[in-house]
Amino acid sequence: MNKFFTILLHTYLSKLKSKSFIITTIITTLLIVGLSNLPMIINFFDKEEEKILAVYDEDNLAAPLLEAQLSTISDDWKVEQVTDLSDMDDKVRDGDYAGLLVVRFDDAGLPQGEYKASSITDTITISQVQQALQQIKVEIATNQIGLTQEEIATLYEPITFNIISLEESAKTAEELDQARGLVYVLLFVIYFTVILYASMIASEVAIEKSSRVMEILISSASPIMHMFGKILGIALLSLTQMAFWIIIGSFSLSRNLEGMTGGIFEYFGVGDLPISTIVYAVVFFLLGYFLFATFAAFLGSLVSRIEEIQQMIMPMTLLIVAGFMISMFGLNNPDNTFIQVTSFIPFFAPMIMFLRVGMLEVPLWEISLSIGLLVTTIILLAIFGARVYRGGVLMYGKTSSLKDIKKALQLTKEK
Repeated sequence: MNKFFTILLHTYLSKLKSKSFIITTIITTLLIVGLSNLPMIINFFDKEEEKILAVYDEDNLAAPLLEAQLSTISDDWKVEQVTDLSDMDDKVRDGDYAGLLVVRFDDAGLPQGEYKASSITDTITISQVQQALQQIKVEIATNQIGLTQEEIATLYEPITFNIISLEESAKTAEELDQARGLVYVLLFVIYFTVILYASMIASEVAIEKSSRVMEILISSASPIMHMFGKILGIALLSLTQMAFWIIIGSFSLSRNLEGMTGGIFEYFGVGDLPISTIVYAVVFFLLGYFLFATFAAFLGSLVSRIEEIQQMIMPMTLLIVAGFMISMFGLNNPDNTFIQVTSFIPFFAPMIMFLRVGMLEVPLWEISLSIGLLVTTIILLAIFGARVYRGGVLMYGKTSSLKDIKKALQLTKEK
């Protein structure tokens, strides 16, 4: 047992002190701080610049109407009526105007617009001008048919549309939206952490193998002890890194949002998050991690050079990506039969079954069956992986394909 903890601590401390881990942690931390303070950063760089819109129409009617509409959208707009188009294109190119809007009225008296700008990449500005002109058209059209302002308001008032589920235990529409937002975030966490740290385990094994240290290590400790020492060491490392990011992110967000129960947290349902959802998130995250980490460990033992790792773990990566894509589809239709079936496939279950339990009232037997299949798969993969690991770490030379697993098993039998 002392050898196991030695391997675990060595893996943990060596990766914790590595330059790549420190640089990755710092860069990600800066990214988290930047995203959580994004409104403040945007406001700092977003200097209020007055945007002047040049408006031309033969009857000189559109400019005051547009100015009234644009003032309700943004305070930065100023509208200027022009009567000569001869040199307006040059003035727009030189930046004297944000754009030129040529308005013409059709036979029905409704406006049509042609907008010119030095660049049409500023879609927000274009959208605001189009929205203002559209509103003018609506007002003119409704006045022509004699509608009052109250009737217009009634016409555009959203309908009352209540959504009621007939199942007694089903979530309400508001609870489902909150669950969807929370599950969406947690799915990304599960996806990126599993794919990142599983790849790290494969790299760690390949690095030691390429330095020939593996031959000494594997003779002093059993293959399964060495393999799970690596897996748990990286797991401890991931928990350290994630805990640091969560603390930094929570502190940064709490300074920019109304506490931890308002704003984005209210939408994600953190304020009234069920304990069961947290428990299932932890359970399926850990099971998913151990499943793919075990898979990555014995795949990493088959390569002799670090350059071959990505090629060897590609099947594992595709499984993770497939599970993530299916779960993204399931966010809008978690009751779909395909989602229900794939939630019992072990390589997809960590994300898809968590999606279901987070958004639906799933029977306990289904959750237990999915977890049971996951645990069984991990055990079988660990037993098989340990045998492949034992022979794989002693294999050198160019890795051709997954057929090397058979060769690794043969080497294990000879030991």
